[in-house]
Amino acid sequence: MEKVAALKDKGNSALQAGKFDEAIQNYTAAIALDGSNHVLYSNRSAAYAKAGKYTQALEDAEKTVQLKPDWGKGYSRKGSALAYLGRIEESISAYEAGLRHEPDNAQLKEGLEEVKGQLFDNQGMSNPFKTPDLFSKLATDPRTRSFLDDPEYVKLIQELQTNPRSLGMKLNDTRVLTTLSVLLGLNINKGSTEDDMDTTPPPPKRQPPKQQPPPKPKEQKMDALKEKELGNEAYKKKNFEEALKHYNKAVELNDKEITYLNNIAAVYFEQKEYKKCIEYCEKAVEIGRENRADFKLIAKAFTRSGNAYKKLGDLYSAKIAFEKSLSEHRTPEAKALLSDIEKVIKAEERRAYIDPVKAEEEKELGNELFKNGDYATAIKHYTEAIKRNPDDPKYYSNRAACYTKLAAFDLGLKDCDKCLELDPKFIKGWIRKGKILQGMQQHGKALSAYQKAIEMDPNNSEALEGYRSCTMAVNSNPEEVRKRAMADPEVQAIMRDPAMRLILEQMQNDPKALQDHLKNPDIAAKIQKLLESGLIAIH
Repeated sequence: MEKVAALKDKGNSALQAGKFDEAIQNYTAAIALDGSNHVLYSNRSAAYAKAGKYTQALEDAEKTVQLKPDWGKGYSRKGSALAYLGRIEESISAYEAGLRHEPDNAQLKEGLEEVKGQLFDNQGMSNPFKTPDLFSKLATDPRTRSFLDDPEYVKLIQELQTNPRSLGMKLNDTRVLTTLSVLLGLNINKGSTEDDMDTTPPPPKRQPPKQQPPPKPKEQKMDALKEKELGNEAYKKKNFEEALKHYNKAVELNDKEITYLNNIAAVYFEQKEYKKCIEYCEKAVEIGRENRADFKLIAKAFTRSGNAYKKLGDLYSAKIAFEKSLSEHRTPEAKALLSDIEKVIKAEERRAYIDPVKAEEEKELGNELFKNGDYATAIKHYTEAIKRNPDDPKYYSNRAACYTKLAAFDLGLKDCDKCLELDPKFIKGWIRKGKILQGMQQHGKALSAYQKAIEMDPNNSEALEGYRSCTMAVNSNPEEVRKRAMADPEVQAIMRDPAMRLILEQMQNDPKALQDHLKNPDIAAKIQKLLESGLIAIH
C-alpha cells in the first residue's frame, strides 16, 4: 500500500505541474496494484479530462461511482466529462444524482448551475432578462407588479440580467417562474385564469422582537449586596451553612454577579466539598464572561478550582486551571501554585517511570556496547538505566567510564560525584574519580581519591597503582608542580599564613607533630589542600 500511495502522490504532483500524461501513467500503475481504490479512478478521470480525453475521463468517472456510489466527487467527475462531450442533459442528471447523496456539496451545485446555463445557451434562446423595457413590463403586469416592492427580488433580476447561467439554480423560486412567463408571454399554470396567475407569496409573518428581561431593579441589587455582607460575616465565623444561605439568596436577587458564585465556591472548599467547589467555579467563570466581569475575578475562580482539583489529586486538571488563571491575570500566587504543581507532576512521572528490572536490562545492554567500544550508544543505555532507577550508584559509575573513554572528563567527574553521594563507600567510584582527575592533570586531587579507595581496601591493586602513578607524576617535575600549585589563590593564601608556615617547618623537623596538628579541623583542611596541590607529600 505504501507503493500505491507513492504512485498516487507522484500522479498528483504531475497533475498540478500540468504533466497530464505522466500523471495518467502514475495513476494507471497505482490502479494495477489496487484496482478497488475509487480515489485513483477519480484522479485519473481528472487527468484524462485535463488532457482532453473526455471519453476515457467518463469511463473512469463511471468506475468511481460504481466503486463508491455515495461519494459526491465521483458524480462531479461524471457530470463534467458528460458536459465536455456535449451530453448536457445526462450531465445535469449526474449532478442531480450526486446532490441526492450530498445535498450541501458546493462543487456539485456549481457544476449543475453551469451545465443548466449551457443548456439554456444551447437551445438558442436569448436572455429574456436583457429586455430593454424589462422593469416596465414587470411593473405593468399584475402578476409581477408587487414583486418590485421587494429589494431582494430586484437584486435577483439584476443578477439574472448579468449572469443568465444562474437561472438553473433560481427556478425553485416561484417568482422567477412567474417573471419568465410574463417576459416570454407564457401561461405556466394552464387552465387558470389570468387573475389566478398572481403567485405573490404571502408576506412573511414578522416575528415580534424578543423581549429582553427587564433589568434588575436597584432595590434587588442592593438587597443582594446586603445578603453577601451577611454571608461574609457568617463565613468569618466559620458558620458555613448560614453563609451558603445568604450567598444563595444573593444569587437569587442578582444572578449576573460573579462574586456571589465565587463566595459559594469558597464555602464548599472550606467544607471539603471539592467537586461542588469546582462546579460553582465553572458557573462563576461562565457568568463572569457573559457579563464582562473583571478578569481578576475570573482568574480567582480558576485559581480556586485549581486548588480543589489539587485536593482531589487531579494534578493535570489543577495545572490547566492554574494556567487559565494566569492567562486571565498574572499574580505571584498563581505563578507559585503552577510552579509547585508542575514540580509535583514531574516527580510523580519520575516515580512512575522507575523500574529496577528494566534498569538492569538497560545496564546489560550498555555493558555489551562498552565491551564493543561503542561508548556513545552505551551512554544512552546507562542514561535510561539511571532514569529507571536513579538511586543505584553503579549506573553513574558505568556512565562515567564511558565519558572517560570519550575524554568528556567534566561529565565523568560529575557522574562520579553523584555516585559517591549515593554511596560514599563505593570503591569503584573513588577509583573512577581518581582516573578522571589524572586525565585532567589534577594529580593532587587524584591522589586523594585513590587514598580514599585504599583506606577502604588497602590491597586494591587498581587503587594502589593509581596512587603510585600520581605520586610519580607529582614528584617528576617539582618546579612545574610548584608553579601550578601557586597559581591557585587558595594555596597562595595558605602559604602566606605565618601560622601555617610555622606548622610546615615543624612537620619537616618532626613528622610526628603532624598528628597533633591534624586534630584541628581547619589546619587539617589546609594540609589536605596542600597535599592535593602536590606542594607537600607525606611518606
